[in-house]
Amino acid sequence: MSVQNRPDTTNFPERHSAYRMIEWGVDGETLRVRDADNTTVSVHGADPVVETSATELPRPVEETLLVTTDELEFPHAITYAFSLESSERHELEPSESSLALSAGEYIVDIDTEIKIYLQFSGAATIERTEDLQSISVSFPKRTTVTIGFRSHHELPTGTITVPDSPDAVATALTHLAASHKTDSPDRTYPTLRGHPPLLERGDSLDIPDHLQTTRSDSGIEVVVPPTYDALFVVAPLAYYLQATIRTCCPARCERDHPRLRLPDLGIETSLSPMPDLERDVERLLRKTFFLDCLVRNAGPYGTNLAEQRVLETLELDAATLYAASPQQRLATYLEVPYEAIEHRLPEWHLSMYVAPEYDTVEQLPFLLDRLSLLYMPRTSTLEGKELIERSLADFYRGGGSPDSGRHDRASARNVASVDIVKPDLRTGRVHGWLADGVPIDVFKTTPEAYRNRLDYLERSSESTSICVVLNDSGMAGEHDDVADIYRQRADELAIDVTVAESLTTAELARVFEHGYEFVHYIGHCESGGLRCPDGSLSTASLDRCNAQTFFLNACGSYYEGMQLIEKGSVAGAVTFTKVLNDHAVKVGSTFAKHLVNGFSIERALGLARSRIMMGKDYAVVGDGTHSLIQSDHRLPITITVDELEDERDRYLVTLDCYSTRVTGSYYFPHTEANEFAYLCGTESSFTLEQSSVVSLLRETDASVIYDGDLYWSETLAQQFAK
Repeated sequence: MSVQNRPDTTNFPERHSAYRMIEWGVDGETLRVRDADNTTVSVHGADPVVETSATELPRPVEETLLVTTDELEFPHAITYAFSLESSERHELEPSESSLALSAGEYIVDIDTEIKIYLQFSGAATIERTEDLQSISVSFPKRTTVTIGFRSHHELPTGTITVPDSPDAVATALTHLAASHKTDSPDRTYPTLRGHPPLLERGDSLDIPDHLQTTRSDSGIEVVVPPTYDALFVVAPLAYYLQATIRTCCPARCERDHPRLRLPDLGIETSLSPMPDLERDVERLLRKTFFLDCLVRNAGPYGTNLAEQRVLETLELDAATLYAASPQQRLATYLEVPYEAIEHRLPEWHLSMYVAPEYDTVEQLPFLLDRLSLLYMPRTSTLEGKELIERSLADFYRGGGSPDSGRHDRASARNVASVDIVKPDLRTGRVHGWLADGVPIDVFKTTPEAYRNRLDYLERSSESTSICVVLNDSGMAGEHDDVADIYRQRADELAIDVTVAESLTTAELARVFEHGYEFVHYIGHCESGGLRCPDGSLSTASLDRCNAQTFFLNACGSYYEGMQLIEKGSVAGAVTFTKVLNDHAVKVGSTFAKHLVNGFSIERALGLARSRIMMGKDYAVVGDGTHSLIQSDHRLPITITVDELEDERDRYLVTLDCYSTRVTGSYYFPHTEANEFAYLCGTESSFTLEQSSVVSLLRETDASVIYDGDLYWSETLAQQFAK
């Protein structure tokens, strides 16, 4: 049996729902499903009989079908089975090839590019196919299965036109929550939020009818002064709470603080004025989101969370809160002191620093889609050796000479200089900058990066195309390393790898114009552009850049990278100044490994640059949250292994799983005797024998920090097994 990830999807009958549109069609034994994100999934059945269904599943879906068959096959995905008769939860473990379910009532959660749920009665076997590319669900006899489909909803649902008026912007921001598919605590799951509608600047406020009718009004209100800085700061909180944003009367704003109102309960909580409003919003959002993640376990998606004990400590009843109205639930959360749970909160995944102007209003839906905190951008001057000190603080300090490889990749020619400043960073694991200036420790993005990402999401491609360009023979080491990394991954995924050397300016321009998903340039960069045998290519000269992502591993490539974003790319890695050749090889090969294993651009570069002393010389431009490839585990993991003193062959193993794209998910560490899942952003630690460390590394494709350096799990497992 075979499954096509992106089949021909012509002649689909259309199906509509309140939130999205699902199209489906049957071709022989293959059921093909496509959503409005242009994402397609194929389900293969053994002599299937398919018909529409009005059956309601205990999961939010956009389309349900009845399929009668004795076997169904899906693209390889994380798969869970939930008993509808008890609290039992089963998972097809990475180390197992099959999972047997005894007779009973089940719903099976299959996390493919389109969310799929199966509901059936009876026994079943879930197993991986021999080629490991698919998951099959088989039954002892022909069985009628209800299959539900839900889009991950990565594309916007419409566009709101908004004039240059704080009052109008407040109304527009209120309606961005129309993308939420529930007002229950289940909205902590990323697939139940969806991408907010777009905002477009115009002469008058225009909100499409379907956005007004699909928005769930929680009754919660956030009242702020009619200023862009206050509106931007409260936007993430209001978006998550599905609250109405109101602006106070200008005549009263000076004496009235911002406030959070629960009108049905007669509750009003005062918030601090700017700039302390940033702190209040951060605390409210982090606390509310965290408690919702715990309360949601009383609903149909419950799992055994390690953090669940917090509710018992606070004497909160999950079932009561899950059934409560949004206002009642929030009122209970407001009574919980922030200090009581501060030490248990997962580190927030993303903070963006945004110029509070009408010109940047259009970018807010993209930032809220990532559920980012929003702060005002503030910077100061880097003092003396501060840049060096910051680099050394992040350096892994592993074995080998940090000063090896004194060959300068700039080759003693002119390198464009960049004036770097120090940002005032607040709470957050990852930081992005959508304002003037070039700060360190953040990804520097632009409005074009987000529009470009939408363009690429709307395109369909059967494979990921990568082009490695070597424009200096003295750097063949990196070229060979990264080409091998991409080719190895191509054996497992649909990746097309092209290798090119000594390209002329015209040939290099064609590479950027061609439409590769990723271009890895290895060579020199001068003030005039990327060096080629016949001169330098200024990326500003391109009419259009069709490379989705890139890595310009050359000295002083920052401005060339920014031009690629302006011309059409989503994100890329660049350098601020001169870099040593051996350091560039380390960063380039490590970045490549993480990128093709599903890490975001920012996280891949962050791990890679920590291997060298001057890692701060590297930076990300564009949308650093963007990932080129979906991870096999969907949420990339970093493992830290530390040998315990005075305990031979025993190790402290710490797993760190988080995502700037899908916060609210959880992960399950596959270690002996572990029975808990953990919220993404919460580290989990275990003391393991050496043999157990080997098992974990073999079962988990992950980046591993060990003995002061960075490894890939499969490589380190071999070393530990010796």
